[in-house]
Amino acid sequence: MFPSERPRRLRRTSALRRLIAETSLAPADMVAPLFVAEGRAEPRAIESLPGHYQHTLDSLGAEVRALQLAGVTGVILFGVPERKDELGSGAFDDRGIVQVALRSLRDEFGDDVVIMADLCLDEYTSHGHCGVLRSDGHVDNDATLDLYARAAVAQARAGAAVVAPSGMMDGQVGAIRSALDDEGFVDTVIMAYSAKFASALYGPFRDAVGVEIAHGGDRRSYQQDFRNRRESWREARMDVEEGADIVMVKPAMTYLDVLSDLRREVDVPLCAYHVSGEYAMIKAAAANGWIDGPAVAVEQLTALRRAGADFVLTYFAREVAEALSS
Repeated sequence: MFPSERPRRLRRTSALRRLIAETSLAPADMVAPLFVAEGRAEPRAIESLPGHYQHTLDSLGAEVRALQLAGVTGVILFGVPERKDELGSGAFDDRGIVQVALRSLRDEFGDDVVIMADLCLDEYTSHGHCGVLRSDGHVDNDATLDLYARAAVAQARAGAAVVAPSGMMDGQVGAIRSALDDEGFVDTVIMAYSAKFASALYGPFRDAVGVEIAHGGDRRSYQQDFRNRRESWREARMDVEEGADIVMVKPAMTYLDVLSDLRREVDVPLCAYHVSGEYAMIKAAAANGWIDGPAVAVEQLTALRRAGADFVLTYFAREVAEALSS
C-alpha cells in the first residue's frame, strides 16, 4: 500500500477528525418549533413529545430565553386555540393566540431572535384540514388562498419576521407575497413548505396541536405522495418563482434524496424539518436503552446539514444546543 492510501491516519485523534470535518452542526443551525396554547394557566406536557409543552405566554417567553442562552436564535410558533370553526378564523384574527404570542416575543426580543410563524389553517379548523372545505368534502384551493393571505398579513403585523405557509395549496406563495407587499410588509420573509409529504410521521405533532381530521380523512390530495421525487423539484421551483425566500423539505431523514436534489435545484436557503415522529422515535428507543439518544440526534441533524440543509427545524434544538455549548 502506498503512503497516500492510508486515510485512517486522518481519523486517529478527535482533534484531527474535528479539524478536517466536512460538515458542522452549531446551535445557530437549528430552529425550535414551539406550541402556545390559548387560555392555559400552566404549561401542559405533550406526552408523545417528551420535553415539550403547550406553553402559556409566560412559559413561552421563558423557553425562548433559554434557547437564546444556548445559542438558538430562531423559533417557529404553532397555535393551540380554545375554539375552532369551519374557516379556521383564529389563524387570521389579530387576537388569535399566535398573533398575541408574536407580539409578546417581538416586544421582548426584537430582532435578536428570528421569530417565525407557521401559516396554515389546520390547527384552527373544526374539520382539521388545511383549507376551506367544499360541499363535497374536498379543499377549495382558491378560497383557501384568500385566508392564507389574511393570515400572513396578521402574522406580519404582529411581528413575525418569517411566515411559513405549510398547507400545500397551489399558488399559496404568490398570494401571500402579493398580500404582504400590498400591505407594506415587503421585508417579511416567506419560508415555503415546498416539499411536504403526506407522511405517517406527523402523529405527535397532531397530538400537540389537537388536530383530528374529520371522518377519518387525510391530506393526500394536497400533500405530496411519498413515492414521488421529481414533483418536489417542480414545487420548489414554482415557490421560488412566486417569491419564496426559503424552501423546506418535510419530513427530513426519510427524504434525504429530495433534500440533496433541492440543494442542486434551487439557489435559495434550504431548510429541513426533523419532524415530531422522527424525534419521538429517538426518544422512545433511548428510553428503552436501545440507542444513545443524544448521539443519534446529533448524527441525524448533522446528516441533514451534510445533505444540503442550511438549517434544521428540530424538537432537539434546545437539548442539542446545550450539549454542543457545554
